[in-house]
Amino acid sequence: MKISDTYLTIEDKGEGLYKEKGSKFIALAYPVSSEDEIKLILSGLRKEYHDARHYCYAYRLGADKKKFRANDDGEPANSAGQPIFGQIKSNNLTNVVVIVIRYFGGKLLGVGGLINAYRTAAADALSDTKIINKTVSDLYELTFAYTIINDIMRLIEEEKLTIVKQTFEADCTIIISVRLGKSEAIKKRIEKSPEVKIKYIGTE
Repeated sequence: MKISDTYLTIEDKGEGLYKEKGSKFIALAYPVSSEDEIKLILSGLRKEYHDARHYCYAYRLGADKKKFRANDDGEPANSAGQPIFGQIKSNNLTNVVVIVIRYFGGKLLGVGGLINAYRTAAADALSDTKIINKTVSDLYELTFAYTIINDIMRLIEEEKLTIVKQTFEADCTIIISVRLGKSEAIKKRIEKSPEVKIKYIGTE
């Protein structure tokens, strides 16, 4: 089975707005990489828009798109979070959160009206930013003696790897970024050299 090592996300923050019957729906889309990051954004928005009625949102995380959530924040069930999440899905996005802040205008919109409002506001926010293709990569730390630096640099050049950080002293350390689809093959190639220590750092 081929590993998918690319995904679509948004480049930067997007903003949207929808108004109906006095209610105002402010939509904000953010590129994110963790639930902790989402919690911080939500906390900040609750303070900034402290007089709003609802803070509904949806997000999806990970290149595999397996982590997701839709939250109605007091609106009728599935009238807010799911319409927002629908816009994330229809754009095939991940590592993104869309939050729609509602100021109540005094007139009820009904479930159908709410679905349309949250969906339209979310779509507006996503259309306000650029959708980009990102690559999933593994990070490895290589440690080796300075005497074999030319061999290491040749390997990095041949495999078109990205150097994230490097320190050249008596013992050299290089952190490389390897596209997920090539990660295992590169790791095995480096491990063939007993003069190089390789340590997996993480995936980004």
